[in-house]
Amino acid sequence: MTNQKDHPQLIPPHGGYRDLQSYKMSEIVYDATIVFCDRFIDKRSRTHDQMVQAARSGKQNIAEGSMASGTSKKTELKLVGVARASLEELLLDYEDFLRQKGLQLWGKDHEQAQAVRRLAHSKDRSYLTYKTYVEASPPETAVNTMLCLVHQTNYLLDQQLRALEKDFLKEGGFTERLYRVRAKARTR
Repeated sequence: MTNQKDHPQLIPPHGGYRDLQSYKMSEIVYDATIVFCDRFIDKRSRTHDQMVQAARSGKQNIAEGSMASGTSKKTELKLVGVARASLEELLLDYEDFLRQKGLQLWGKDHEQAQAVRRLAHSKDRSYLTYKTYVEASPPETAVNTMLCLVHQTNYLLDQQLRALEKDFLKEGGFTERLYRVRAKARTR
């Protein structure tokens, strides 16, 4: 029986994006954005479509990057970066909504912001955790809830990008791994 050290794995385990907190949060942001936009933004407007697509892009690029990671850490880094950029675009749309409607932006210490932020520690957190804030609250509460969710997701993506960068610098990419394995095979 050969051991793993004799034959290193060329394509490491990859995928598993459904277990990433960033993916779980991006899914909540996507679901909530659809509801928010349907409630408060004209469905025929470009803004409605842009916001939904930005939220979708955030979620989908995390998944795609995770699946590509087995053969391209560069692609994974790029796609997670695209997810982060898409959610930043979405964040600006929510801020624009607040400003254009003359609504108050809640600071981190705002009582209702604190309540929304505490939900991040809920067991089995999902869209249902935030449903009443998005579906049954006035626009100011709904948009500030969305801002909180997007900020939390962006924080997780920033952490993920730093970890991916650190791992890439330490381990290299697929091409480097191919070279190392091939060089080792030639020395036998």
